[in-house]
Amino acid sequence: MSNCRFTVIGAGAGGLAMAGHLAEKGFPVCVYNRSEARLRSIRDAGGVRMRGLLEGVFAIEEVTTCMDRAIDFADVVFVVVPAHAHLALAAQVAQELRDEQIVVLCPGRTGGALEFARAVRARRPGCRAIIAEAQTILHTCRPMPGGGVDLIAAKRDVPLAALPASRTRAVLDEIGGIFPQFSEAESILATSLGNVGAILHPAPTLLNAGWIETRRTKFLYYYEGITASVGALLERLDRERMDVADALGVRTFSVCDWLCRVYGAEGTRLVDAIQTNPAYQDIQAPRSLQHRYILEDVPTGLVPIASLGKFVGVDTPVIDLVIDLANTLCEVDFRECGRTVGSLGVDSMSLRELRGFVAGGAQDGALERP
Repeated sequence: MSNCRFTVIGAGAGGLAMAGHLAEKGFPVCVYNRSEARLRSIRDAGGVRMRGLLEGVFAIEEVTTCMDRAIDFADVVFVVVPAHAHLALAAQVAQELRDEQIVVLCPGRTGGALEFARAVRARRPGCRAIIAEAQTILHTCRPMPGGGVDLIAAKRDVPLAALPASRTRAVLDEIGGIFPQFSEAESILATSLGNVGAILHPAPTLLNAGWIETRRTKFLYYYEGITASVGALLERLDRERMDVADALGVRTFSVCDWLCRVYGAEGTRLVDAIQTNPAYQDIQAPRSLQHRYILEDVPTGLVPIASLGKFVGVDTPVIDLVIDLANTLCEVDFRECGRTVGSLGVDSMSLRELRGFVAGGAQDGALERP
């Protein structure tokens, strides 16, 4: 573990938080971003500038827009980009990955490791890189004006699983001592169906569309945008998510319980847990519907949860309603472009075969279907 080298793909707030935190712990870190603009603040400051939970500038060993250099640098690659970029990214890195190199999607959202591994396998059959996904992003953070990241909080517990789950322990052996918040999940079905962003992001954004699109109005996303009635709707969405998880044989927490578990929030209603979470108190609402709360969390969250619901015979009427609203307001068919059991390559499996695949996979660790 002491000799581990890390690459962080993505120089948004989440990527900078991960890179800065690793650098603060003394590890060699490379930061990759596809455009130079987001890397400029790192170059200018001599590292990642951070405030909040961590204060200071933390040196980054390499900063690059060259993917092959970024992958070659690392033993462990953290992918910290919006999940709707995973598919294109997997195609880009497939030829660069080494056997036993670890890739952690942070987060995977729903079906991330399945999608990523399938895309790698399509371009490089037999690749033995280890693909894992985290249930959510590790850090609660926001960009700082002028570059850098405001690190608001680090979550207390972030379940993680590899595909297959028989490789999860190998991932945690490398990173669990560095970030003890990462805990072993049963499989990527558990991390995927534990996708709380799909519940907390799209519906409140859509229901507050008028305020979001009013230029002179700013409001607190969680504290003002999620009222009692919006919270009640989110609880219905959450119940459907958990019903799908139950049908897949996956144990998961309600979002209310999750907030209490990872942030120390309090309350038996979701709206109360949100309002008592200090990590949410200063988070502003998006200024447009063209935001990851929709563009990421609908196609890589709600759409695959609904698709898995059909796969196991569970109706998801409220989830479907929110997808329809997103499709209408954004004029995009998120079902067409989003993750489904078909696009993830599991539609021809039985439930038993799916559970066996994510648990054991190929015995030699290659990214292959049984």
